[in-house]
Amino acid sequence: MPVTFSRRAALSMGAALPLAAPALLTATSARADGHAKADPGLAKFRRAQLGDFEVTTLLAGTRTVEGPQGIFGMNVDEATFAEVSEANFLPIDAAQFFFTPTVVNTGSEVILFDTGLSPDSITGALGAAGYAPSDITHVVITHMHGDHIGGLMGDASETFEGAAYITGAAEHNHWSGADSDSFKGKVAPLNDKFTFIDDGAAIASGVTAMAAFGHTPGHMTYMLESGGKQLMLIADMANHYVWSLGYPDWEVRFDMDKAAAAATRRRVLGMLAADRIPMVGYHMPWPGMGYVTTRDDGFEYVPISYQMML
Repeated sequence: MPVTFSRRAALSMGAALPLAAPALLTATSARADGHAKADPGLAKFRRAQLGDFEVTTLLAGTRTVEGPQGIFGMNVDEATFAEVSEANFLPIDAAQFFFTPTVVNTGSEVILFDTGLSPDSITGALGAAGYAPSDITHVVITHMHGDHIGGLMGDASETFEGAAYITGAAEHNHWSGADSDSFKGKVAPLNDKFTFIDDGAAIASGVTAMAAFGHTPGHMTYMLESGGKQLMLIADMANHYVWSLGYPDWEVRFDMDKAAAAATRRRVLGMLAADRIPMVGYHMPWPGMGYVTTRDDGFEYVPISYQMML
């Protein structure tokens, strides 16, 4: 297990997180024209085998967001954004967001990476995949934006009471010194149960933390390795399969250090493309799994099909 880092005895509570927890889509939802929007009918989980590991992505929520250039491509002009979007069959008036925690069953541990928007959303997705909260042995928080820590706590109730909690030391140090109601309500009550790690820490055999700072000050990705195969959990390193993965230098509203986030994208995506390593992205199109190839001066997302069934 990773080494525990020292932490402040008294914590001041952190700043409002830049991404508010959105409501989940229900079977039907109202549209502006008064008609019902159809249920997208998406499965709640997708399993894949990685050597001896079973990797399950969970659909903990999805929502439509208007005005995507208010989030992605903030440093390019409207014409460029529109041209790129049209070339990739994307509308410019709305985007679909997905929220995808991942369970890694190593055979010895059942590790949940991130907890979605709320206790109900994560427990519902886990239940669909055949897991109960009590099955989770470890909860790993890649970073502390609201859509990743939202499922840790309900109304003063801990969702994963039997689990150990792990997060990056730099990430926790940042939010413990900010002014964040989300940190205060979701993370601070569990501080005594957390283990704090740094770049290169082993969460379990074959599960390694890798620093990917920029989106937040201590954002982490995780490399999984089993049976000679690898897969990376990239979390929020790239938040859209075209507008941030395809164009890594485009600024993203929720990246706290935009220059560092762009440099991280180029470094990590370049490695994934060169080594042909599959990945899971928290906000990639459901089920969140795919590959990265190079394209022009950027990258291209290749969704997984049947590769990990073989």
